[in-house]
Amino acid sequence: MPFVVTGKCINCRYTDCVEVCPVNCFYQGENMLVINPDECIDCGVCEPECPIEAIKSDEELNPNELAWAALNRKYSAVWPNIQSSIGPMEGAKEAAEHSAEEKLSLFSVKAGN
Repeated sequence: MPFVVTGKCINCRYTDCVEVCPVNCFYQGENMLVINPDECIDCGVCEPECPIEAIKSDEELNPNELAWAALNRKYSAVWPNIQSSIGPMEGAKEAAEHSAEEKLSLFSVKAGN
């Protein structure tokens, strides 16, 4: 099963995970990353690299997080692929203190650059 970036990533967008991905399955939005589930080989190397624990196996998602799997699929089809670290967003440390639920209203459908 593939890994999923949850809403915990919103307004943090640490890209440590991108550096270790052997298949380049990460895609960049304006304020978060997603994983293409069809490209993810379920190796798990990205999960421990995320300093805020925003990446989970889709088997570990709780019922409140299941929508993130669909969101990863949808936006990985339209956002640009990212293959190297660009560092976190400004204010990432403060944003990391908030839950995915608290950040949901901040999610941007815009592609990253």
